[in-house]
Amino acid sequence: MAVAEERAARAFFEEQFSPFQVMTPDAQQEGLITGYYEPILRGSRHQSATFRFPIYGVPDDLIVVDLGEVHPELRNLRLRGRLQGRRLVPYYARSEIDAAVPELRAKPLAWVADAVELFFLQIQGSGQVELASGERFRLGFAEQNGHPYRSLGRYLADRGELNADQASMQAIKAWASAHPDKLKEALNANPSYVFFRELPPPKHRLDGPPGALGVPLTPGYSVAVDPTYIPLGSPVFMQTTLPLSSSPLERLVLAQDTGGAIRGAVRADFFWGTGEEAGNQAGRMRQQGKLWLLWPRGQPLPAQQR
Repeated sequence: MAVAEERAARAFFEEQFSPFQVMTPDAQQEGLITGYYEPILRGSRHQSATFRFPIYGVPDDLIVVDLGEVHPELRNLRLRGRLQGRRLVPYYARSEIDAAVPELRAKPLAWVADAVELFFLQIQGSGQVELASGERFRLGFAEQNGHPYRSLGRYLADRGELNADQASMQAIKAWASAHPDKLKEALNANPSYVFFRELPPPKHRLDGPPGALGVPLTPGYSVAVDPTYIPLGSPVFMQTTLPLSSSPLERLVLAQDTGGAIRGAVRADFFWGTGEEAGNQAGRMRQQGKLWLLWPRGQPLPAQQR
């Protein structure tokens, strides 16, 4: 962006918006800032001895109830389950889905070679699959099984397998490679499971994956937030540091996405982009930071920020 354009953009936001620092209900100003990215996985359209881990589409029997349609105060909350007779019961947990229970009514969209890479694809919420021909196709978040997200890094730290401050994505992958006999139990500690949909080719080659608003994410300028506290589409000023560093990372970002692990007021997930280098940065990012919501001047603040 040219200097003149930067000045014009800055003037626009200063004239049209007012900043409000985001704080937790108990007035804490700092929170956790993590990073995410769009991985590229080697895969196949068909199961084989190499590609044996399925990426599932949305099951036919998954039922989603939007609680906000009954109780407006519960907006953004959804109940997920399946019918058992006339009762709505919880949907299958990760352990049951990975065991391919006979009742599972989900069709694979693709097959990949690495269970850990598949696990992290679900955490990121979107990714690309590269076939042997070199062709790629993009997958995006479609639904979730309704179970709460449990951190694999926290699980390993609690059991003394990793130090809590070193439980990066890279460290977890290295641990998994060294302890294949413990891997299934560790993965199943997170009962949450993400189902995907195949996305149409992007309009522009460099477009990022679509976020929760349906528009492409911009590397370095899009964040995932908890919409209970920060409305999607809002500009947010983020003050944090670069991964494993004290160097400042301070910029205006847009709240364009959500995530199962992104819960709380002062909480954001910073989108680094696509591929290995973006993954290196995202996997190491676990910084403290502050957030300011920029809200149109003269407009009442959303209820959660009053």
